[in-house]
Amino acid sequence: MVPKIHKRGKRTIGLLYYLYGPGKAEEHVDPHLVASWDHAAPDPGRDAEATYKQLQQLLDQPLALLTDDQRAKPHVWHLSVRNGPTDRILTDEEWGDVARRMVAAAGIDDPGQGAGCRWVAVRHADDHIHILATLAREDGYRPDLDRDAVRVQAEARLLEQELGLRRLKPGDGTAAQRPTSAERHKAERQGRERTAREELRETVRRAVAGAVSEKEFFGRLASAGLLVKTRVAPSGDLLGYKVALPDDRNKDGEPVYYSGARLAPDLSLPRIRERWSADTAAPTGDAVRSLRPAPAAPAAARRSTATAAWQALLVVEHGEDGPAAAHIAAAGEILDALAKTSAAHTRRELREAAWAFERASRSHVRAVRGHDRALRQAARELVHSGPALGRGEDGATTAMAIDMLFFLITAAAHWHARKGHAQQAEAAQQAAAHLRAAYQATASHPLTVLHQRGRRLSRPLLQRQTATLYAAIPLLAEQVLAEEGWYALAATLADAEAAGHDPATLLADAADRRELGTAESVSDVLVWRLRRAANLPADATAVPTVSRLGSSPTGRTPSDDNRFPRRRR
Repeated sequence: MVPKIHKRGKRTIGLLYYLYGPGKAEEHVDPHLVASWDHAAPDPGRDAEATYKQLQQLLDQPLALLTDDQRAKPHVWHLSVRNGPTDRILTDEEWGDVARRMVAAAGIDDPGQGAGCRWVAVRHADDHIHILATLAREDGYRPDLDRDAVRVQAEARLLEQELGLRRLKPGDGTAAQRPTSAERHKAERQGRERTAREELRETVRRAVAGAVSEKEFFGRLASAGLLVKTRVAPSGDLLGYKVALPDDRNKDGEPVYYSGARLAPDLSLPRIRERWSADTAAPTGDAVRSLRPAPAAPAAARRSTATAAWQALLVVEHGEDGPAAAHIAAAGEILDALAKTSAAHTRRELREAAWAFERASRSHVRAVRGHDRALRQAARELVHSGPALGRGEDGATTAMAIDMLFFLITAAAHWHARKGHAQQAEAAQQAAAHLRAAYQATASHPLTVLHQRGRRLSRPLLQRQTATLYAAIPLLAEQVLAEEGWYALAATLADAEAAGHDPATLLADAADRRELGTAESVSDVLVWRLRRAANLPADATAVPTVSRLGSSPTGRTPSDDNRFPRRRR
């Protein structure tokens, strides 16, 4: 249940015409009263003798007792209360009770507080009502509307529980502004999947990802086809910006501009500048070096992303709040950059992951910028390396990066949950679900190749890798051997050994340093961690042939009967 207090109005009759009218897209059906301050209030929707003028005069009657100086300006209070698409349809009686609870919570008309304001609740759709009130109490005083938005939200959480509706997470005031109903209807008329405000927010976030200067940022906005206006002080200093879609026009044919702050709190120019200033002001060192020119290869950028995500996990899980918040915000830049540059078959899921995680990238914990430089550098490399192919090393390193990001985003969900950030935790969980789907689409082919190579390993070599597994991670060995991905891991262990690494050390480090409880396949996760740590090609087709790794001279595939027994005897 989503209550929304709209901008106050000056004309009671004007809002009544809208509530009882057909709507902007003929969406209003059977408008009628479900509750009011007075049971005898006329209902122009169901009573043919009642008029809008009669209802307006009754609602505004207390205003006549006040002088112009005493009247609230503007005086029309407007609240809409909307249920979700999966919620059951409430009866008129239930909506009437919701309306009475809402006006009491807001301070409009609380029976326990004496005379209240006059109000009506109009229903013109299955899923929502509108409440109109005039801001003058029957006793001549103004209502106490301090924190009315907070109070109606709290009441909505109680009503969700009592009415058996989907229970929403309480917010903390850091979410981006929701599109208005007018913006949603306009998007529907124009055939847009999202409103102009939402499209602009996504485009601006992508332009910010990995950018290091105002020149680069505004250049990206222009390249994305947005109309850009800047606000400049008399001194010549840039104060702010606003953007518009070229085909989003108002009734006068002029572009509809949105400032960065109207798109999201962290997209105002001062907040964006915080990222750039930290890039040069932070301490030196490998983890926080200045953002440098990006490599040309998409695969190299994805390897850098996997490494940065691996390092960021430790900060989010065990670091202080400020640096952890910065890493979580920078993870949003990574997702935006990855969605922009990945192959078509994963782009939609990655885009949805970035869209969901946008809510998780902000909280009241102030991000200490500079510590997140490795992640911002990785985002920059992703953007500058260009689109990646969906196959070969590009595709396999994309799977590697998504796998690492899944655990980083999951860690962010846990961090928010510990802090009581309910909306952010839920958003991170939604992003993780989309990342899992993107991973499955990307990792299928490279893991299948590794699986086939593992099945062709000679019996002595497979025995050696099984012994390595028991030695390195004895508590997980039985689980890994039971997974389909064991053969891919065995091939990876053989590759690491052939490259001169100690596979047992690599495997123990990969398993011990980060949690594996949220992994669908421990084997798959360990494959990518090992191939990243050992700098092995992510695409197994680039690895030397199986015969060099110890397969039988005849090249025959060993049967499962020859496989090293799972349990020690």
